[in-house]
Amino acid sequence: MLSEEEKEELKAELVQLEDEITTLRQVLSAKERHLVEIKQKLGMNLMNELKQNFSRSWHDVQTTAAYKKTHETLSHAGQKATAAFSNVGTAISKKFGDMRSHSIGYSIRHSISMPAMRNSPTFKSFEERVETTVTSLKTKVGGTSHGGGSFEEVLSSTAHASAQSSAGGQRRPEEEELQC
Repeated sequence: MLSEEEKEELKAELVQLEDEITTLRQVLSAKERHLVEIKQKLGMNLMNELKQNFSRSWHDVQTTAAYKKTHETLSHAGQKATAAFSNVGTAISKKFGDMRSHSIGYSIRHSISMPAMRNSPTFKSFEERVETTVTSLKTKVGGTSHGGGSFEEVLSSTAHASAQSSAGGQRRPEEEELQC
């Protein structure tokens, strides 16, 4: 137990601490008001502060090793994809040019039947290049993906879809022949 004298001393110390806390709160409040006034004079507001904080945080993220590695990997993958698509486009253009030179003035229907064309060395070479490019692209960009189908399956499904869409409506005779 505390004596009467000790209790009085503690009460006096308690009052003194409460007064100091009140004074500190008043000083802090005055300093906060002064801070707001200075920021207003400098043209700084909450929105500007948020922008600065966001910019600083974004800069911090960009300087991390994980961000740099991810950025580098995605950039490299994009370059590889662009090159692969360019190669596919070039191969398609070349093969269509070869097909045109062999059948100038004739429709595909009259010059060669579809099964015969699909078994031709030119078509087989084109098919192999497309499959190789697609497989390579899938491996380099997103890993192997199952269920995409071979070139043969894609070609068959496209022909089937085309046949279904043309069966639904009347076709004009000039649409029956594909011109090269």
